Order: sequence, then structure tokens, then C-alpha cells
Amino acid sequence: MQTDDLLFASIPELARLIRARRTSPVELTEMFLKRLDTKGRELRAVAHLMRESALREARTAERELKAGRDRGTLHGIPYGVKDLLATRDAPTTWGARPYKDQRFTEDATVINRLRAAGAILVAKLAMVELAGGMGYNQADASLTGACLTPYNTKFWSGGSSSGPGAAVGSGCVPFAIGSETSGSIITPAAFCGVTGLRPTYGVISRHGAMALSWTLDKLGPMCRTAEDCGIVLRAIAGRDPLDPTSVDFNFGAPPMRTNRAGNRRPAAQATLVRYRVAVMKDSYEKAQPEVRANFLRSLDLLRKAAAGRFQLEIKMDVPLPDFPYGAAVGTIVDAEGASAFRDLIESGKVSELASPEGRTGGYAASLVTAVDYLHAMRLRQPMRRAWKELFTKYDVIAAPSRSTVAYPVERTFDKAYPGINAASPIGASNLVGVPAISIPNGFGADNLPTGIQFVAPAFGENTLIKLAQIYQSADELHRRRPRE
Repeated sequence: MQTDDLLFASIPELARLIRARRTSPVELTEMFLKRLDTKGRELRAVAHLMRESALREARTAERELKAGRDRGTLHGIPYGVKDLLATRDAPTTWGARPYKDQRFTEDATVINRLRAAGAILVAKLAMVELAGGMGYNQADASLTGACLTPYNTKFWSGGSSSGPGAAVGSGCVPFAIGSETSGSIITPAAFCGVTGLRPTYGVISRHGAMALSWTLDKLGPMCRTAEDCGIVLRAIAGRDPLDPTSVDFNFGAPPMRTNRAGNRRPAAQATLVRYRVAVMKDSYEKAQPEVRANFLRSLDLLRKAAAGRFQLEIKMDVPLPDFPYGAAVGTIVDAEGASAFRDLIESGKVSELASPEGRTGGYAASLVTAVDYLHAMRLRQPMRRAWKELFTKYDVIAAPSRSTVAYPVERTFDKAYPGINAASPIGASNLVGVPAISIPNGFGADNLPTGIQFVAPAFGENTLIKLAQIYQSADELHRRRPRE
């Protein structure tokens, strides 16, 4: 296999090549380190290369595999992590100048679990400063500058997991770990033409991860394919005694259905699997024309893929339960973010942030009242009940991942695409803690990728990945590569 093919191979493809002795963990690690040091830096996707520790881990993986000790599919596979995950072998800057020299003495739980699976950490990847928690309105709100989508370097890769999106999309790593509070996996996945999975709240331990909003933050994989996301999820999910919000999770168990009483039970097994898809009202009608056309084409492709294979019911224009999602997300992120970064705000070191909004946003966030915060938190219970009821009627909600393509680097976000105001399930689904997946579904203006997202009930990752795999088996867009 040629080097270009290796750079864009899926995890199972790389695993098969390793076991066939057609490549090795050391060769792959050296190849991806070189790619990160060239293309990765060109896109401003790299926060720190971990050359020494990566090659040490690669040599260990190579010895183990030669000795017959196989840890599984991820054994010998390089990867990167967003720079909000603690690493003992590299700085953890949180994308922000005030923390540029910050170091930790232990690795985050996710990194320890991937090491146990034999994966090789090659880089810390760029991110929007403090995951955007102090506010930002421009692409260069980061210690490493504006991270670029590999499909058109005049455009942003998306935030706040900008580096993971750009690195996976450009063939700098086979997969990466990003984080999402309200859109930070789904957005860069769409803007960079990759597959991104935001899991159910609590499925993946956040021990060792920077906290922005501890009741909303989630970690998740960004990969080439939905199958890859499932492989990574299986390695990192589950209860962690170091994270009291983490839960037991058995990915790969039979899909679950939620009945009207709110109870979950295994779906009835039948000859044909059934997927009931609710297309979110107002999510595509007011999107960019290319985004809308690609989304509708994706629904047609799903219908064709279903023929003779599974039952598919698509219900158009289904409204989400009516709640003030945007106001609630904003209030919670402001209050919890101001608490998480209280020392930074009160010390005045926020003045060192790259974003003008970030230099002042923390002060305003600190003024959120306890009454407003508690009201927003209390709203989440009726929201969850309403969403449980919605998921008794549908298995997934479908919508465009984003209503536009990536934003131009040279414009502030509010001036990028005036007049586009399509609705999105991102804020609402993060508030109720349910999972979502974004997969590439075409290209729009300026040769920029677009995506379709599917949202499932809590612990519905198995359903999401299976449906996304069905889609990707009928569409080769996830295999497209950016032009060099």
C-alpha cells in the first residue's frame, strides 16, 4: 500500500496490514509523526508532537505483537488527543496562553485506556482556547492560531476540537479524541469531512480532562468511519472510579428501545431491523442550498440502502419539544465556566487570551445569578422527560450537522453567512445528554464538506453507529481525501 493510502486508511485496514507484516507500529508512527510535522503544522493542527514517547510506545507494541501478545484492533495504531487532556509526557495548554507551560504528572483516563489497548499517542492537537468557554467570534482564538480545514485552507476547521478535526481530515492521524460541550465534535467533524461521535453524558471518563461545564462536557472519538468510532468507543467507554459522573456501558449490546413509561428494553429481534427516523423541523429548510440538497440526497440514499435490508420509516419535519434550549445552554456554560476558571478571571490573566470576547467574557459570566443557573438546571428534567417521550416514537433524529459549510478565516463568525438561521439539535441534545454522530455527506460552496447528524436516545451509540455504517456502506464520501 502506498504512503498516501496508509495515511487515509481505516483502523481495521491498518490493523490487518500490521498483522500481515506489511507495515509495523514503528513505521506507522514515524510516518504519522512526519505528516504531523509538515501538513499538521501547515494547518495549525498541532499543539505538541510527542516523538520520543510515541516511538517508545511503538517499539513496545512491535515487540508485543511479534511475541504473540495481541491487545486487539488498536494495537500499534497511532492517534492524537485534543490538548485539554492531561499528559505526563507533554504540556497541556488548554489552547490558551496563560497555560502554555502547564504540565501534569499523570495521564487522563482515556489515554491510559488507549495505552492499555496498545494505541500510540503521537500528538497533542490544537483547540480553541479554554474550549471557547470565555467566548469567541473568530477562528484564531487559540494559542496555535486559526486551525484550517484541509479541504480549503482559507476556511476554519471548526471548534473547539479544531485540531482533531483537521488532523484526522488531513491524514495526520487515523483517529483522535475530541470533546464537546455544545457542538465541539459535531462541528469540526462536519467542517473537516470526518466522522465524529459525541457519546452519552457519562459514557467516557473525563478524569484528566479540562473542565469547562462539568454537567455538559463529553469526550468522544473523531475518525475516518463510523466503524472506527465504534472500535475506539469500545476501548475507552465505561465506569471510572476517578470520575464519579461516569457510568457502566456495554457498547455492542443489542439496540435498546424506550417505551412510553420511560423504561429501556432490548429491541425485538426480527428478520428486518427497523429504523424510525425523525427529520428535525426547520433544520434543513433554511440551511445553505448545498447543505439542504446534500441532506435531502442523504435521506434518499438511506431509503435506497434500506430496500430489502431493513425497515426504514422517515417522518419529515418533526419538531423538538418546545424549551428555551439556547438560553439554558448559555446560562449553564457561563456559570460553570466562570466557576472553573475563577482564578484566571479574578487574577486578570484573561487579558492574555487571543479572543477579544474571551478577555472580557469571563467577567460577564461571573455575574450569572444563582437563581438563573438553578432555573436552567431545573429545566433539564422536563426536557429529558419530553425527549424520552419523543424517542418512544423514533429511533433517531436526523438533521444537517451544520447549516453552513466552514467559516472563512478572515471574517468574524457573525459576518460569515448572514441570513442563515436554520435550527439545530446540537444544544438541545447536549442539554439532555444524548449521543449523536456526524458523518460526511457531500460538498458545498468552496469545495467544503457538509455532514448529516443522527441523534439517538441515551446509550443509543450502538444504533447510531449501525445506522451510520449502513449509510457509509452505500456512500463513498467518507473516503474522499482533500487535495494536496
